[in-house]
Amino acid sequence: MPSNQIVEFNLQERVEVLTDKLGADTASVDKPALEANEVADYGAKNKKPQLTQRIKTTYKQSTSKLVSSFRQPHAAFTLVRHYRGHRDGVWEVSVSRSQHAGGQVIATASADHSGRIYSIETGACLLQYLGHRGSVNSVRFHPSQDLVLSASGDGTAHIWRAQMPSQGVSVDVTKSQSSGEEEPDSSEREDGAEDLPDYLSGYASNLVRGPTLEFAHHVEVVTAADWLSQGSQVVTASWDRTASLADAETGEQVSALCGHDQELTDVHAHPSQSLVLTASKDTTFRLWDMRGQAMQVNVFQGHTQQVNTAVFASSADKVVSGSDDRTVKVWDMRNMRSPIAAIRTDSEVNRLSVSPSQNVIAIPHDNRNIRLFDLNGVRIGRLPRNNRQGHSRMVCATAWADSNSACNLFSCGFDRQVLGWMINVHSKE
Repeated sequence: MPSNQIVEFNLQERVEVLTDKLGADTASVDKPALEANEVADYGAKNKKPQLTQRIKTTYKQSTSKLVSSFRQPHAAFTLVRHYRGHRDGVWEVSVSRSQHAGGQVIATASADHSGRIYSIETGACLLQYLGHRGSVNSVRFHPSQDLVLSASGDGTAHIWRAQMPSQGVSVDVTKSQSSGEEEPDSSEREDGAEDLPDYLSGYASNLVRGPTLEFAHHVEVVTAADWLSQGSQVVTASWDRTASLADAETGEQVSALCGHDQELTDVHAHPSQSLVLTASKDTTFRLWDMRGQAMQVNVFQGHTQQVNTAVFASSADKVVSGSDDRTVKVWDMRNMRSPIAAIRTDSEVNRLSVSPSQNVIAIPHDNRNIRLFDLNGVRIGRLPRNNRQGHSRMVCATAWADSNSACNLFSCGFDRQVLGWMINVHSKE
């Protein structure tokens, strides 16, 4: 064989050997790299099943996360209106159950010793009640009549008539207040706050100076009072550790509800049945059942600090309680041994409310927040708390008005503000 052919053969053989080695090295390097980075397989059959399985698993996990997030409800909210006029903190806001001459109205209870009634649509203060000698701690509307029940730090509860003025009536509120009425101490007022007029949108404030009926069955502060379902009886709660059931026409006491170890903080009656809830600083709330001949009492010990409120969720036969232990708990009335949902928050809970139609809990907090949850404990949203839209101090109470087209949620606080919101709750799905 010629020498030049031998050299050519040897060269070709070396090239083939080097090519084989290079191919083997490349495969040994690229295969782990492809698997580690989970990129597409370029023809390795042993990798295809593993990669396909990984893709399927990742897809299922991502899809399940997306679907679960879509199922969670959320809320769109708008601050619609301010209701102005109070000169001290506002403890409670309530919504009328019936329409009045000027439309649906709200009532407010304030530490400035007054109760007020506002038009929801216009924001006008239609009426001012000046019959109490102390802080007005709660205010509730009669189920069917133009009557209001208020509870006060002066140890009494009052029934007064909500006679709405016609448009254009003029009353000098400042002059009326200065003639014998006790002004709040300047130390109780918020610094730098200006006195605002009591009339808006053509309406003028009307004064009511005394009650049509007074209840004086307590020796301490009356923290709250409510109407029983038909409005023929009222129930009051006091710092004297008792609640009192009284006749709404004569004022006579029917029964004393005793048993709490410490001061009562709130009371609520069921809207259609003879049931009453009382909340107390003794960390419990009680359900008083007056439907039978003998009253039955159930004690619930689901909180570790004082219970500030317990309300009926009428559309679902549930009870919702809120406490200083920073929890809200939902209870089924048919089996109240333990809560069916527990909501943990970052601040103390004040007088919450539950929307009858949407089953949404509006939770007011000491830290100025208002949070929305459903009855299953799922978080829906939080209302703003900046200087332009929310409260600047503790939020004391909320109230729903589901049927109102102008505002369907109201909040009040110790910044003297009463705010009207429009809340639309819907599912992301």
